[in-house]
Amino acid sequence: MSDEEDEEPAVALGERTPVEGAPLARVTSRLVWPKEKSEIERLEGDSVIRTPDGPRELASVLEEIDETYFQRRQEFRSHVEAVIGTGPIPTADE
Repeated sequence: MSDEEDEEPAVALGERTPVEGAPLARVTSRLVWPKEKSEIERLEGDSVIRTPDGPRELASVLEEIDETYFQRRQEFRSHVEAVIGTGPIPTADE
């Protein structure tokens, strides 16, 4: 290794700010598609996901979705985002 590789990163990464809940992508990546809504609730319903309004349990989000079957992860994600919205996720410091 050269001396340059041992130096600080070129971009300051900042302080680690805690964020409550898991990213939706992490939760959906644990599932195999296609999937029924009831099966998603059984497997991941107690997972807390990050939303622009703060953390929410996935089961409560699923209650607001009329669809009962999702062919693909992207389809599921679009239904969830229609309920929770998209945008910046608040950190614990906000």
